[in-house]
Amino acid sequence: MEAKTAGEGRPRGAEIAYEAIAPVYDDFTSHHDYELWLGNLLPELERHGLPSSGRLLDVACGTGKSFIPMLKRGWEVTASDISASMVELARGKVGDAADLSVADMRDLPRFGAFDMVWCLDDAVNYLLSGEELEQALSGMRRNLGPGGLLMFDVNTLDTYRTFFAEEVVVERDGRRLVWKVRSQLRGAAARGRGRAPDPAGDAPPAPLPRSRGAGRAGERRAALPRGLRPRRRRGAAPAAAGRGPQ
Repeated sequence: MEAKTAGEGRPRGAEIAYEAIAPVYDDFTSHHDYELWLGNLLPELERHGLPSSGRLLDVACGTGKSFIPMLKRGWEVTASDISASMVELARGKVGDAADLSVADMRDLPRFGAFDMVWCLDDAVNYLLSGEELEQALSGMRRNLGPGGLLMFDVNTLDTYRTFFAEEVVVERDGRRLVWKVRSQLRGAAARGRGRAPDPAGDAPPAPLPRSRGAGRAGERRAALPRGLRPRRRRGAAPAAAGRGPQ
């Protein structure tokens, strides 16, 4: 499918960041275990009616790490990301096994009718207003087939004020990535209550650039688009660190 670009005047921070980080993204997220994470989540989704195989739309798919386990399970996959470079890396892994496109979740095309639509790895944290969140969720809703399920995850503001407020240096194969926290979050961290969950558990930690560039979707209120009804909310609390989403 042809690329669907963002509208005029929309912030392009996520696109710019991932065009830059794409060549080294997989190196710096090599510890993300999607197979383990999805192995915990899929049985619960199946209790809500998810079939054992079907059609999946992966929104903000990155380099394909999130949907490759579903290809192995026999799912038909369509996926999109705002970064053309990330999409090309995903295509290099799977070839024609998935239908890949460049698209902005704020203006998501209707790719079809899917049994599952998901947006993983806190990508919705890049949405900077309640309006953008509603635009994204509405686009995902338009891609759901009858009885389809939508799943997304989001980091809370408290997570950014605590766990992600630390400075981190990652070195791999001669490359060095430095996580530097914005000053306003560092100040907020001093007022934080406790430590956020350790991302070394079942759920994959947020990719470094995603968290650094995150917006405030976690503290926004937005009405669910018509036709969406909450089924289950999962979360990780400090006491549950190491066990992934609860």
